[in-house]
Parts: sequence; C-alpha cells; structure tokens
Amino acid sequence: MRVPLPSSIMNLCRTLHGAGFQCYVVGGALRDALLGKEPHDWDVTTDALPEEVERLFPNTVPTGREFGTITVMWEGRPIEVTTMRQETGYSDRRHPDAVQFTTDIRLDLARRDFTVNAMAYDPISRRLADPFRGRLHLRRRVLACVGDPNERFQEDPLRMLRLIRFQAVLGFRVARKTAQSIQPNLITLVSPERMGQELGKLLLGDHLMSAFELFYSTGLLQAVIPELAACAHIAQGKQHRFDVLGHSISAAQHIPAELHLRWAALLHDVGKPLALDKNGGAGFRGHEELGAKLAEQILRRLRFSNQLTAKVVHLVRHHMYPMQPQMPDRAVRRMIAKVGESHIFDLIALRQADIAGMYFDPVQAVRFLQGIRSRVQEVLSQNAPLKTAQLAVDGHDLMAELGVTPGPIVGRIIQGLLDMVIDDPRLNNRADLLEAARRLLEQDQGS
Repeated sequence: MRVPLPSSIMNLCRTLHGAGFQCYVVGGALRDALLGKEPHDWDVTTDALPEEVERLFPNTVPTGREFGTITVMWEGRPIEVTTMRQETGYSDRRHPDAVQFTTDIRLDLARRDFTVNAMAYDPISRRLADPFRGRLHLRRRVLACVGDPNERFQEDPLRMLRLIRFQAVLGFRVARKTAQSIQPNLITLVSPERMGQELGKLLLGDHLMSAFELFYSTGLLQAVIPELAACAHIAQGKQHRFDVLGHSISAAQHIPAELHLRWAALLHDVGKPLALDKNGGAGFRGHEELGAKLAEQILRRLRFSNQLTAKVVHLVRHHMYPMQPQMPDRAVRRMIAKVGESHIFDLIALRQADIAGMYFDPVQAVRFLQGIRSRVQEVLSQNAPLKTAQLAVDGHDLMAELGVTPGPIVGRIIQGLLDMVIDDPRLNNRADLLEAARRLLEQDQGS
C-alpha cells in the first residue's frame, strides 16, 4: 500500500534507512492520512537510539531524550523522531517509570492508547505494521483500546477523556469493552490543565451529541464538570426538544468551532439547576447570572486563560439580552453599548445556537438572527457614539466647566451623557453635552 507523505518525511526516512535503521510513520498523522485527511504534524519512530539520531541529523533538539524523543529540524519543519520503546509502570498516572528501547515495532505499538493510533507505516517498503487491527477499526469506525482497556486507563486516566475526544472529532462508535472499562474516579488523578486541554480539543469536534452521550452515561462528565452534568433530566418549556444538558450540547454543536464560542454555548444554561423555582418549576429566573459565576468557576478550575474565561463569562451573562430584528436604532445602540462592540456578533452567534438547539429545524433560528445581525451592521455603519471615549467632552471638560473635583460624580455624569447620546446621537456636541451635564449635576447634588 502507499500512503502519500510530504517530501520532508520521505527524505528523513530515506536518511534513516540509508544508515541501516528502521523508520516508520506513526500515530495520529498516519491515522488521519489513512482516513483521507491532511495531517498537521508527522511523527516518526525508529530503532536508531537518540544519540544515533543526533549524529545523523545536524540540527536537533533533545525534546524528550529520556523517553527517546528527538526533534529533528528537517527541510524547514520540526519532526519528532522517537526511538521504539517498551514502557513499564505508571506511578504518576502519566509517564512510564521505566523505558526500554527495542527494535520490535510490535512492542512499540503495544504501548499506545487506541488501535487506530497503533499502526506504523514504512514508506520505503510501503508496508503497514498493524498488529491490533487498527485499519479494520478505521474502516468500521470503531474506537477500541490496545489490549486491556482497564490497564490502558490505569496507566494514564486522561485516555478516558481522549476517548471521548476522538469520538467527538472522528464520529466513531466506542467498542463496548472499552466503554465499560471507563472508571470515572480515576480522572481525579489527572491535573486540571491536562483535562482542560483535552476538553478544548473535544469541544471543537463535529460529533458532540454522541460523544457527550458516552461522556455522561459512563459517569465521566459528572467527575469532570459536575455543574454541567447537573443539567441532565431538567425539563424545559414545550418549545424545547431536549432537557437542559441535551440543549446545551446541541447549542454547542450549532455554533462555529471557535473555543470560546463552544464553551459559551455549552455553559450558557449551566445556572438553570440553581434557578428552578421553589416548586421545581422551569422558570429559571436569573439563571444567566448564576451561570456566569459557574462558568467562571469551571474554566478557572480547568486552568483556561483569563482572556478566554472573560469572553465566555461575558457571553453567558448576556445571553438572555432581548433582541429582535424590528428593534429601533436606539435599542440596537443600547444593546451594542451594553454588550460591547467586540462581543456583539459572538452574542448573536450564541443566541442563534441557543435557538437552533431548541428546535428540530434550525432554519427559524438562522432567519431570526440574520435579521438582527443585519440591524447591528447597519447601526455600526452609522458610526454613532457607543463608548464614553467617543463623546465630544471628557472628564477634564466637565471638571473645568462645572467646577467639580475628580471623583465618582464625574463618572456618573459621563455615563449619563453616553446614555443620552445613545438615544439621540445628534446631541453629541460640546454645547448640548455641557448643558445636559449641568442638569445631571444638579440632579445628583439634589438626590
């Protein structure tokens, strides 16, 4: 068989073969190539020892020398070259306690996580080493652990999340024995950072509904994001086809595959279990504020960046902002000013996904939100002031003209002027603003 490879990979393998060493393309790149996808990063394994790889190639970085990995800078790209190895013991539930180099590709493949990742292709002989039927599983669209799934998950419990991630990305079904071997209690041994990284990759997949079904049914979601798992079995209004959890997953699937948008959609209703009325009814009043607080806790716990966390929290907090295509210009300006120009189109995307996640036919949501998007674009094109920095006066002007000293009162007056100008942009001139500022000052002092 022939697998198309970049010339840089072919030339690197020829160099290793020419020096008398075995050389195989392995891992996710080979899996994706066999699926007809274009891989991003290529990994190579060889029986050459790390020092032999360093002697063969002049430009190398000892990325993980103790585990046999050398990064070779070759024809303008970094290529990870790893010596074939066996591994024993995983005391830290991540790294092997001992590594023993080998010349047997089958022993190297036996240490890998899933059969679809446990194949090796020799580009010189064009032979595929496939001792665990990975290619058959690719054809049948099955995810199964290499060997005993209990052992694989014990070695590194993050593999349980990786399994869910591959299901979300590839859309494969999970072999029964592999699914039954998931042990949710083990995930507590994984660092929050690693869980967050894996969840980020999972959320960008195209098959979230089936992946989250397994995620929840195995108890793993309850161990990783219990706040989200609590949304299961909470019914909503008649217009909804899912419970709160199903709706949240559906909304995430309907939003563009950008990480902050996927998280915002997944967590936008996470506050609903805490917002049930006293009789257990589905009023959910105030769930957006409760959800914003929970979203912040979740994302900080998983060690996501402050920037991503702030974006998600902002969108969750404002996702119930009322919007209609028939809104007058002043209402659209108020909405943009409240939400922020940098967030407004993300919020519209979230509302569209929210509505699409309610119905069997998302066309209604698309039409509804297209009208709102057009209105926002129209209002933005008018260049009306939406921020205090766009006012024709600033705090220094107010202090000079009104005789006030620096303090909260200046900020209150500036905000009052902005509210006035948002309603009527024609008032954004020095004379009208100063006159209005005097009135606001009198009102403030009289209160």
